[in-house]
Amino acid sequence: MKKTINLFFVLLSLALYAQKKEYKSAEKAFKKGNVILSESIISDNASIFDSADEKIKNQVKFLLARINHHNKKYSLALKGYNELKDDPSLKIQIQERLKVLSGDFITAAIEESEAKEFLKSSEKLFLAYTIDNEAGMDYLYYASQNAINGGDYKMALGYLIELKEKKYSGSVTNYFATEVASGNEIALDATQYKFYQKSDDYSEFREEVTPSKYPEIVKNIALIYAKQGETEKALEAVKEARVENPNDINLILTAAEIYIELGEKEKFKDLISQAIDKDPNNAILYFNLGVVNNDLGDSKSARGFYEKAIEIDPEYESAYFNLTSLILSGEADIVEEMNSLGTSRADNARYDTLKKEREALYLECVPFLEKLISINKNKEAVKTLMNIYGVIGDNLGYQKMKKMLE
Repeated sequence: MKKTINLFFVLLSLALYAQKKEYKSAEKAFKKGNVILSESIISDNASIFDSADEKIKNQVKFLLARINHHNKKYSLALKGYNELKDDPSLKIQIQERLKVLSGDFITAAIEESEAKEFLKSSEKLFLAYTIDNEAGMDYLYYASQNAINGGDYKMALGYLIELKEKKYSGSVTNYFATEVASGNEIALDATQYKFYQKSDDYSEFREEVTPSKYPEIVKNIALIYAKQGETEKALEAVKEARVENPNDINLILTAAEIYIELGEKEKFKDLISQAIDKDPNNAILYFNLGVVNNDLGDSKSARGFYEKAIEIDPEYESAYFNLTSLILSGEADIVEEMNSLGTSRADNARYDTLKKEREALYLECVPFLEKLISINKNKEAVKTLMNIYGVIGDNLGYQKMKKMLE
């Protein structure tokens, strides 16, 4: 019996020696950069390591995770690191490796995004988020955007809902100061901003908070639901967000956008009107009301909203363009009637009247088109104005536009 016990301990000792020896050989090969040999040693001695105690098993797992990390098998590396998080002897090393892995995920995700491999990028950004759920919220946001760009709306919806539940805003505070000597404004980090305020070399300190991404997140959730035909869920997502933030103009606009997607133009008008009450000097809101009223056949109201948008923002190109198109839309009925007339004296008289009405439309558009061209030399505006000049007999204007077009 004693001999049997002694033999058992001898065999155990030999096994332990072999386990440590092979592990150290694999670790040494890895540190020297011979990753293939290191991986081969682990693979060849799998049965030996399977019977090892927990300490050696975890050391082997950690080495294998590092090998996978080196070989850019990032998901396997993450799985390996996560399985060892609770090992006190490896805790600090695991934390360090996870930080490095997170950086590798982000670098790879950026490269894939630039190559338009959006879904691969999204998956890596999500994995970076799982490493640190709090600090990595931005990664989850960009993962959702890439999932949308890649057309995987189910994946995107899962990410977006998680962002919404965590009330992610993505807002950051940027800091600025002006150098007294140069007069140039420079960007600062929070520490510099606080420190430089004590210096006479800087002045005009200001903070700038970036807009919240929360309304956009809610909008994308609702739009995905709408795309999937789940209208009630789409509207519920917006309503829920508005209960929490009833005065958030961006959420009002989000709700408006959902209604326009669903073809609910009257509700869209109502919400845009609410937004205007909160932001009466927003030219874009008036422009959008103009578009919807025009779609609903109320051209008179549409024109008023376009003109209001231009009054607020005299450089608003789209408002000029839409206003001009609206005015010229009246030409179709005039031309149709002109073509239907006969050759009687009464018809000829009516033709002359209609011709003057048509020219009056053209003349009404001229100042708007000229302004639009002065802003940005819009090609379509130049073509339209050239044709108008040709019809009304303004040869000088026609040649000027023709030269500009050329």
